[in-house]
Amino acid sequence: MEKIADIGVFGGSGFYKFLDNIEEVPVETPYGMPSDNLFIGTVGSHKVAFLPRHGRNHTILPHLINYRANVWAMKAAGCTRVISPCAAGSLQKHVAPGHFVICDQFVDWTDGRKSTFFEGPIATHPSPAEPYCPELRALAIKTAKDLGITVHDHGTVVVINGPRFSTKAESKFFTNQGWEVINMTAFPEAYLVKEMDMCPLNISLITDYDAGLVGDVPPVSHHEVMQVFNNNVANLKKLLFTMIENIPSERANCDCANTKKNSQP
Repeated sequence: MEKIADIGVFGGSGFYKFLDNIEEVPVETPYGMPSDNLFIGTVGSHKVAFLPRHGRNHTILPHLINYRANVWAMKAAGCTRVISPCAAGSLQKHVAPGHFVICDQFVDWTDGRKSTFFEGPIATHPSPAEPYCPELRALAIKTAKDLGITVHDHGTVVVINGPRFSTKAESKFFTNQGWEVINMTAFPEAYLVKEMDMCPLNISLITDYDAGLVGDVPPVSHHEVMQVFNNNVANLKKLLFTMIENIPSERANCDCANTKKNSQP
């Protein structure tokens, strides 16, 4: 497949429908079909591939997403960086609905997901010690602050399998570990991005407090969650497109491109 994009974004149709001259490109992968076609548009000097991880009509549940096919499609399109915005819950009172968290760590609490491209015969063990690209994280944090968006410059996201949410007991356990964010899609998406020598970035949009904080903070109604989510989407668009415009063409301040090379004997 010829190179058609250099930046990838996993996100819904709201991120690309207002762009001009969007091209829809189907991609077949060795891992089956991705969640949807790629939608190719231009942001600044960059060609950007958008892929709605849940499908364009949000019909694919988190535990059923074909993460390997989605990430392979981004690699096949020519992407070197992949941005993964996601809606998320807060596990800590100081991380309030409406805030953004640029996560620097994840905890995998999922079960049964295909989470690696490396299945032999060469023993390959990519290190997830620093799972997200430091160059992209620094740029996202700076851009958010410049735009006046409340942003947390680090945080751990615990990824649960879904589709069910946590019990109060589970959520309280996660809170007690000191983790900040809870979500259902952040793993293995970003880890697979790194396995393919691309730069991963997580942007968590906090829409509500998770169940373990009930009693410590006012419970959030469905109406309030949707209102916060819609406000976050508007801010995410500003953050995403401003940031993409300022991404340098060459990767000079990270080692993400050498992940596979550094993982083999």
